[in-house]
Amino acid sequence: MTPAAKRSPDHLTLALPKGRILEDAIALLSRAGLPLSMPQASRALRHEFEGVTVLELRNQDVPVYVDLGVADAGIVGKDVLIESGRAVYEPVDLRFAACHLSLIRENGATGPIHRVGTKYPHSAREYLNREGIPAEIVKLSGNIELAALTGLADAVIDLVQTGGTLMANNLQEIDILYHSSARLIVNRAALKLRRSRLRPLIANLRELVEEKA
Repeated sequence: MTPAAKRSPDHLTLALPKGRILEDAIALLSRAGLPLSMPQASRALRHEFEGVTVLELRNQDVPVYVDLGVADAGIVGKDVLIESGRAVYEPVDLRFAACHLSLIRENGATGPIHRVGTKYPHSAREYLNREGIPAEIVKLSGNIELAALTGLADAVIDLVQTGGTLMANNLQEIDILYHSSARLIVNRAALKLRRSRLRPLIANLRELVEEKA
């Protein structure tokens, strides 16, 4: 029996990412009819509301919790979802936290790309294979731009929002792999077990997104 099957069909467990997406996610879900509010400053990772439990997770863990049924649904960036490879239902593009994943090099850099630094090895490998670039991929955790600036890599693949960091560090985008934004994801079993809760939520979120379009 999955974790989702053990819970009451009237109770939802949501996986939400810490950081910049959390506040927007809580606000949007509240407008869609869930009785949520921003958690008070604390170290609590689990927040209880009427009929809803919110799990506050690292971005990369959200698709895992949803796919394995610990959470019924969640909100996460498309970039994280693609990289995770998890088989979850993705019914709504929420259209906030917009950014794109790009191939980046130092201004004026020429010559072949032999090594690429990135937090996104899966996406990077797919792109490099598609472009016929036989480069080594080095997985990094932070300050990806430094890999290009220090010579650790000939290029990096990283998320870009405004481009300000690139300009400040003499870097330029060479190509865009894909565009990303926050997505609602749903566990496939929960979609049936909690149909009466999830279907209205999905419909309300779609309506709210369309109103802003």
